[in-house]
Amino acid sequence: MTNRHAEKYLSFEVGEEHYGIAILGVQEIIGMMRVTRVPKLGDAWRGVINLRGKVIPIVDLRRAFDLPHGDDSERTCIVVVQVACEEEAITMGLVVDAVREVVDIPEDAIEPPPRFASSIATDFLTGMAKLGDRVVALLDIDRLVAGSQLQAAATVVSEVADP
Repeated sequence: MTNRHAEKYLSFEVGEEHYGIAILGVQEIIGMMRVTRVPKLGDAWRGVINLRGKVIPIVDLRRAFDLPHGDDSERTCIVVVQVACEEEAITMGLVVDAVREVVDIPEDAIEPPPRFASSIATDFLTGMAKLGDRVVALLDIDRLVAGSQLQAAATVVSEVADP
């Protein structure tokens, strides 16, 4: 029996890989804009942008995933999301190489993340979805931020943005 319950995900590319995040956490998708660097935040952070009068931190997923740095292209964009960080919601942007589409992924097309050596963190993956001939890694953005130095930097940036 096929499970017909499906959740919508925004699928996007980082490097040569496909990822997805639950669409409910996505506020909007914007084209690349000038990012102001903030000193000492770490390599994964691009800095901050002014989005309609609100300063929001920007993390580069390519850098966060330790992928080779690449130049931005006309398809590079920022996915604006809400992240739960120390009991508050922080609006932040994720730089991705390209947004693909919003897809319905049925529960029965999602497998648990693979187990790797215990030293490899995969707790930010909610599952692996099979879509045709490709596999899409489904991300939990809250866990991705909480599981790294990103949480401290997000807090610092939000304090700078909202004194």
